[in-house]
This record gives sequence, C-alpha cells and structure tokens, in this order.
Amino acid sequence: MEEPTDTRRAPTLVLLPGFMQRGDAWEAVAERLSERYPSAPLDFTSHSFRGRLAEIEAAAGEGAGLVGYSLGGRLALHAALRAPGRYAALVLVGASAGIESGGERRARRMADESLSTWIERHAIEAVVERWERQAVFASQAANVVAAQRPGRLSHKPAQLASLLRSAGQGALPPVWERLGELPMPVLVLAGALDEPYVRAARRMAAALPRGAVRRIEGAGHAPQLERPAAVASALLEFLDEHFGEREIVDRDA
Repeated sequence: MEEPTDTRRAPTLVLLPGFMQRGDAWEAVAERLSERYPSAPLDFTSHSFRGRLAEIEAAAGEGAGLVGYSLGGRLALHAALRAPGRYAALVLVGASAGIESGGERRARRMADESLSTWIERHAIEAVVERWERQAVFASQAANVVAAQRPGRLSHKPAQLASLLRSAGQGALPPVWERLGELPMPVLVLAGALDEPYVRAARRMAAALPRGAVRRIEGAGHAPQLERPAAVASALLEFLDEHFGEREIVDRDA
C-alpha cells in the first residue's frame, strides 16, 4: 500500500525588515535557515502601508511563511489577517497587535507626526544618528549598529516620513480581537531584555489558536541582529514541529 503523502510541504519564508532596515538585515538568520527552509528577505521599495502589503502579497505565494520584525511584524500580521488561508506560518519578532487605548493611540500618532515632520526637514545622516540613539537599541553592540547603518542611510527622509505616517503604531488600528481568525501556526518572539514586547508576545500567543511564544535571552528589541543563532534555532524548532520530518513520523506512527 502506498504511504500517505504529507501535503504540508516546507514553506518558503519571506523575511520582512523593520522601519529603517533593508532586507539584508535578515541575512545572518536566513543563512542558518536556508539548508532546510528556503528564505527570501524582502527589500521593500514602497513607502506606504498599503504599498508594502501589496509587495508582501506579490513576494509571498500561496503556502509561504511570513517572518517580520517590528514594523515588518506589524505588516506580516496585517497581511495574514487580510488573507488568513494564504500563509502556512507566521513569525512575529518584536511586534504587537497594536495600541488599544484610543488616547494612547492618538498620542502616538501625534508623536509620529512630529517625528515625521522633523525627518522631512533633515538630511538622512542626521535622521539615522537620531534613530540610533533610541533607548530601544541600547542593548545592541556597536558593530551591530554599524552593520545596519548603510541600509539606513540608503533611505530618503521624505519616504521614511511617509511610511511612518501610514504604518506607524499610532496610524494602525489594534487587531487584538482578530487574532483568533488566524488558523496557521504562529510563533511570537521577543528579546528577554525588551520587557514590553515580551508581555505583548505572551498575550498574543495566548490569543492565537495555534500560538507559541519564545524569549531570546540576552537580546533586546532586535534579537535577530543581537542573537541571530538563537533566533534561527527558535525558528527551526518551530518550523520542524509543523513542517519537518519529525511531525510526519509522529503522524504516521
């Protein structure tokens, strides 16, 4: 008798960078995943929320997996909610389902508008210098920050301002109540030093039908940069559980 075929083939992973990053920010993780899971970092060209969702849809075919960091995580989440049956897996790194309080969201939108106006009026070198001084990046080693700088400097201030206005946390509605709509396995990652996002990760995983949460020890907001081996290991464990040979053996036993 012919053995049953597992139709859940290993997904191609589309890796989505953060606000001021390029696709190569995922390079260290992608290299570690590539032997078992094809990985394609996405280097966005559009600078609006809707434009980037369209780019994700064009890059990620049916059955792909989305892996997004920070803004890229928000985009991945919203893309998955637009087409819940399209993606095989979802991984969110340093992301949340949005700001629930209307007052806090308005305050964040005003802050983002102020920053957007400042960005438009300054050269990209000044914009990057200010961005890198944020406390959220304090846990990153100097060489990690320096490695990201060429990608950040490649942007135009007006484009960054446009993106922040349309895809910032103050601009997007919260989607906490919609997490139950996602049928695919979802892994929510956060650096252990990034306490607000650890709390958000735990809450999201609890609300997702097939959610899991992992803390990356010794890392802050960008664990894929600070601890790429640990992040790759967490992704491989998650993907193997749902798409690897171990699940096939267990299912057919």
